[in-house]
Amino acid sequence: MYYGNKKQFMLDIIEKIKKSGLRGRSGSGFLTGLKWEMVKNAPGTKKYVICNAAEGDPNIFKDGFILRNYPEEVIKGIEIALKVIKSKESYIYLRKDYFQKYKQLLEKIIKRRKLSTKLFKKPGGYISGEETVLIRAIEGKSLEPRKKPPYPTTDGLFNLPTLINNIETFYFVPQIVDGRYKKTRFYSLGGEIKNSGVYELSEDLTIETILKMTGNWPRFKFFVQVGGTTGEILLENELKQKTRGLGGIIVYSFNKTDPFILMNKWIDFFRQENCDKCMSCREGVYRLKEILTPSKFDNKIFNDLVFILEKTSFCPLGKNISLPFKSLIKKIING
Repeated sequence: MYYGNKKQFMLDIIEKIKKSGLRGRSGSGFLTGLKWEMVKNAPGTKKYVICNAAEGDPNIFKDGFILRNYPEEVIKGIEIALKVIKSKESYIYLRKDYFQKYKQLLEKIIKRRKLSTKLFKKPGGYISGEETVLIRAIEGKSLEPRKKPPYPTTDGLFNLPTLINNIETFYFVPQIVDGRYKKTRFYSLGGEIKNSGVYELSEDLTIETILKMTGNWPRFKFFVQVGGTTGEILLENELKQKTRGLGGIIVYSFNKTDPFILMNKWIDFFRQENCDKCMSCREGVYRLKEILTPSKFDNKIFNDLVFILEKTSFCPLGKNISLPFKSLIKKIING
């Protein structure tokens, strides 16, 4: 399938991915072609490929949809990556329930394609999907984020160059190589809508268009959260823009949603998934929980806490926690 002048072909694949504009689908949005090029050019005779299917955000469920419907395409994407960066070893890092559901199916495909790809069951929760944490998990170390730089592209698994991409990213790679890519992406739609689920649609669609195309535009006053649990709150008049990050769109009814109950749901999730590595995040989340009631809420204390979280947290979880709270408070509570 992927033969001819091998050296030129590998360069052509990277150029095709670059030209496609494909970005990582795990939230960071880093250019896929550039990442592949960095790993390919990194010094070292041994390199790794990791497919991240950790999916720890409760509002995102596209990875499971892809595993259920397109496992062959994902494995093809991993196979292409192995050839491009000249690696023989790869891992598929799976959320616990995905590991149980799809282990046999994936192993069957891997065996048929004669790949040295190992399945690894994610040992922890949300933070275990962060790329440096999943590296430490595979290495058998504590589930805490690692300082960057150095980045996994040069110092990844076992301190060797490692290509890490989300499962959705690998799904699109064979399409790009074969000229079938139509610049689509997967959206997880949920909340107060009729047709919740995963949709593969153009990446250029606005949130408003997506909701209307899928028959999910509400007939009541509503607001949405885009991306994931750390995503921003948007009002109806702000939906003429594309979704960001993980591609989640969660719809909330103004009349049915108590903003303090919603914020407590978020903060309970962040408390549970906190790795406890840094004091600012560990203590900051705890203090936020204390003031998230109508009687105790104080704007100044809140702003001081989120400022500390944003400026001093070690990893993206702590730095991004504040966005849904700030936007909800500004637009719903104080709006």
